[in-house]
Amino acid sequence: MRGLKILYLLIGVGLLGVILAQTDFAQVGEQVSRVGAWFLVVLAIYFVAFAIDSVTWQMTIPSLRLTAQWTYRVWKLRMVGEAFNMVMPAGGMGGEPVKAALLKKHYGIDYKEGAASLILAKTINMIALVVFVVGGFVIMIEAKSLPKAFEAVAIAGLVVLVIAVLLFFVIQRFGITSLTGTWISRWRFGRRVETVLHHIEDMDQRLVRFYVGTRARFAVALGFALVNWLLGAAEVYYTMKFIGYPVSWADAWVIEASAQLVRTGAFFIPASIGAQEGAFVLVCGAITGLPSIGVSVSVIRRIREVIWVVWGFLLGYLYSTKPGLPAGEKAERR
Repeated sequence: MRGLKILYLLIGVGLLGVILAQTDFAQVGEQVSRVGAWFLVVLAIYFVAFAIDSVTWQMTIPSLRLTAQWTYRVWKLRMVGEAFNMVMPAGGMGGEPVKAALLKKHYGIDYKEGAASLILAKTINMIALVVFVVGGFVIMIEAKSLPKAFEAVAIAGLVVLVIAVLLFFVIQRFGITSLTGTWISRWRFGRRVETVLHHIEDMDQRLVRFYVGTRARFAVALGFALVNWLLGAAEVYYTMKFIGYPVSWADAWVIEASAQLVRTGAFFIPASIGAQEGAFVLVCGAITGLPSIGVSVSVIRRIREVIWVVWGFLLGYLYSTKPGLPAGEKAERR
């Protein structure tokens, strides 16, 4: 397993090396330097997007009230977890156990509820991502701003993403895992894993209860998740404006949709090193005629990501110095 992680990292570094070998660093340096203090605007946009995503997660935890205090707590936990997600090659899931553990230790939310909320939040974000990417690709095809070959590959990737997310949702919504477990339990060997099957059934019930019993929360959370992805396009729009090569909102949507599709496909590469840069170079180069613009946009995003990772690990350190709640006790839910 460790060998695979190193291999994935080397693949990403190799992709990045190929891109940098063809990069005019003087040009990129000049473009990035133009941002200056406007970088605070980029940070502000992402801060709002991150806060909205935190509310999305908060809404999937039924026992929590939708108060500002709990939003702040969830935001801090998500900062820590996403810092791990950013640096671990686990498809954006490496930090989820960290979030569940912190929920349990500091706020008394049991692992079952915490794990269910994390699965729900991830599913909601992926559904919203599909909607966002489809919108971006409709714009791309209508505008004919990218090469036909890229469109074909991108659409193929989108089809795979849609099928995967749809299956992921259907399995949760209709409790298919539990149905499979029930079938397995009828066999002699199935009795040996009866305890595991019980936990699976409990998890399925929690997921179905959220989708069916709290439809309003589900709909609002999905809306927030879509706004979060749209703010990603806003980040691209203002970044390109600040470096001196403004694009339309439609083009910014296409660029961000393409980058997110590539990041999702390259989930096994830590922080999507090389893959994200390649997406920006290809799409920004096709739209502006200057591949260096894509490198500049990627550099600014990487700087923002580094700030968030450092911030997240700092909060994680602060949590590690705080004693947890006594066993069985829960934090005030108001």
